[in-house]
Amino acid sequence: MGKKKPRPRRSFTPEFKAEIVELCRRGDRSVGQVAKDFDLTETAVRLWVSQAEADAGEEPGLTTGERAELVRLRQENHRLRQDVDVLKRATAFFANETR
Repeated sequence: MGKKKPRPRRSFTPEFKAEIVELCRRGDRSVGQVAKDFDLTETAVRLWVSQAEADAGEEPGLTTGERAELVRLRQENHRLRQDVDVLKRATAFFANETR
């Protein structure tokens, strides 16, 4: 038996995710059934439902806005650390030049 090819990564609009979450919340179908009906992974649907509940304040966790801010701050922190590293190396270089 050959290896199963991995499914290519797909992206979905916020509107589509909201519709899927609403279908799950109605209670007509289980999360697994909704995922199967729309050819989605059950894990992805559960994450979308969980994130929607966090955004609504129904579940503890970071909201979507807080997550975006955290990503932005981490990127900025990484860039600033690189800048400091460059400045440290430049300082060391010029300190050795003056001797």
